[in-house]
Amino acid sequence: MNAIIRWNPIRDLADVHGSLSSILGRSTRNHVSSQGEISPAPDWVPVVDIAENESGYLLKIEIPGVREDDVSVKIDDRLLTVTGERKPEAGEGVRHLLMERASGTFARAFKLADSVDPESVEARFRNGVLEIHVAKLEATKPRVIQIKSE
Repeated sequence: MNAIIRWNPIRDLADVHGSLSSILGRSTRNHVSSQGEISPAPDWVPVVDIAENESGYLLKIEIPGVREDDVSVKIDDRLLTVTGERKPEAGEGVRHLLMERASGTFARAFKLADSVDPESVEARFRNGVLEIHVAKLEATKPRVIQIKSE
């Protein structure tokens, strides 16, 4: 059975644009902040692991090749934001044959639960991994209740 499909050049153009953006590793969308401000989307997004234990949370963000002073960790109204930039390696007389590592700005944001203490946030940069520790509030930590006998 043959079907007639109407050609839509706008859809095809959007598909090509999306494909090129993914090949180049760039997002074509803008980012809207919690205050409604529009800013350009980050050039790349680092991977994150989040772990929890009874005392708090640990976020590990992989950002190899990024200098410590090119990273910012901020907390505002329970929104933990990590931003930074990986600068491209520039060398005179160097011709890159393949470049798969992304460069440019990056950003990640995490909404903190009510059970954490925003004042307890600590960040450490080690071996290309940014570790962020967030402690739980004392009232929300699990505790064992002893059963009394009469």
